[in-house]
Amino acid sequence: MRQWLFLSVIASLVAGPVIKPVTYAADVKTATPIKHIVIIFGENRSFDHYFGVYPNALNPKGEPQFHALPNTPTVNGLSNGLLNRNPNLNPLNGTGAANPFRFDRSQANTVDMNHGYTAEQMAFDAGLMDLFPANTGSAGPPPSAPPAVVLTNGQVMGYFDGNTVTAMWNYAQHFVLNDNSYGTDFGPSTVGAINLISGQTNGVVKITGGTGALVGDGNGGWTVIGDPDPYGDVCSGPAEPNGEGSTVQMGGRNIGDLLNAAGVTWGWFAGGFNLSIVNPDGSTQCARQSTSPIVGTQTDYVPHHTPFQYYASTANPTHIRPTSVQTIGHQGDAANHEYDINDFFAAVSAGNFPAVSFLKAIAIQDAHPANSDPIDEQHFVVRVANFLQAQPEWPNTALVILYDDSDGWYDHQLGPIVNTSATAADALTGPGQCGTGATALPGVNPATTHAQGRCGHGPRQPLLVISPWAKHNFVDSTLTDQTSVIRFIEDNWLGGQRIGQGSYDAIANSISTMFDFQQVISNDLYLLDEETGEPVGTGGPL
Repeated sequence: MRQWLFLSVIASLVAGPVIKPVTYAADVKTATPIKHIVIIFGENRSFDHYFGVYPNALNPKGEPQFHALPNTPTVNGLSNGLLNRNPNLNPLNGTGAANPFRFDRSQANTVDMNHGYTAEQMAFDAGLMDLFPANTGSAGPPPSAPPAVVLTNGQVMGYFDGNTVTAMWNYAQHFVLNDNSYGTDFGPSTVGAINLISGQTNGVVKITGGTGALVGDGNGGWTVIGDPDPYGDVCSGPAEPNGEGSTVQMGGRNIGDLLNAAGVTWGWFAGGFNLSIVNPDGSTQCARQSTSPIVGTQTDYVPHHTPFQYYASTANPTHIRPTSVQTIGHQGDAANHEYDINDFFAAVSAGNFPAVSFLKAIAIQDAHPANSDPIDEQHFVVRVANFLQAQPEWPNTALVILYDDSDGWYDHQLGPIVNTSATAADALTGPGQCGTGATALPGVNPATTHAQGRCGHGPRQPLLVISPWAKHNFVDSTLTDQTSVIRFIEDNWLGGQRIGQGSYDAIANSISTMFDFQQVISNDLYLLDEETGEPVGTGGPL
């Protein structure tokens, strides 16, 4: 089930009539040597959950090994005090009170934690970071004990090391890791996904069903704080049984709108988006599914993980196929920049490499606990990284890995609160409070001068950059959030243009500090094994 359906994808693309794409400059001017950025947007992992003890792995016999190179930097992670006398021993956590503990590689499949907007704020407890089991913890199995705490809400205190998230640790050591990056706001997947492309979760313009995933913005409008499905997507609603009973459409602009206006090629490539493919088990359409020996069988496509579907200007609600491989990424084609993940590999292999590509794996490989796991995630990430390094464009390419939310997993670091909120859903500094909300950023509607429901920054999450131009064996501590990626895109391709309308991109730092554009690049290929995450090849001319 791990095999990519390249032949069927290419056949389905070539079968259609060929149209001439709109004209784009042969070499779009960029502010840096980066001509192609590829963003893997993973699911539901906190920084301490993946990197809290980096670079020190336990290295038990029989597991992939990780031994740090000399002078490998440390991170703002789990100190001896946090490991042995953690504030989450707070008795208010009940039987889930626990110190952080290591998940063995055999325990990669965990349950899903509570990562709601309110629950996460309550876990943070005004910055004490001491009520995670009580508010975001979920009990197993899976995984099975030991330690016994995995059978309680204290499972939320678990972390992986370089024997399970081996590829991530190897990429961090060879390239660059940021240990000061946060969810733009508190909340689950849809919140993070929309922030990644627009930095603005306020401005809902259409709603079907209930409003349980929304909160009033203080001016008669709505802000997304949960996981509604995208309005009009044929796979929304009953096709996604874990949805929150509603669909929404967003107003305002996103980064795709800005890229279209500038003639820059781009695309969102989602696992399971091509409804015409029939998987080996016979599943197809919105019910396409794949099977992992670790997490079992899961539906490939998740509508609320596909943020451009929430905007009328960038949606492809019926999942129309691109006319040809050559039109992928180009403005004017019926697919409207929304593609299947296999289309990315097909387009790049055909010499049509979009400038900006967002990748979302099929569900078993997207890292989300309960439907994915770090090892299945590793298969996807390594496959992408190895594939990109085989391309002639690699010397001018950057691969960015970041996550939509923390899943509620424990992280000890309170992020800076740069945007306040006061709604019934807020709870960071008291009931109904994340500060006062009086200085909140604006909403999409010009009348909404302080849009509520966007308390942030939220939990800390991993952020990696893999590129010949990345700093090497380096930990960057520049404050970043999910919109730092679109800030870099805006600065590199759009001359510093901003989305506006209250977007966080106006106040975010760029990820540019993770690069060194003065270095001489050569022989910088770094290939890993998909299953183990260990190096299988380095060097080779660029």
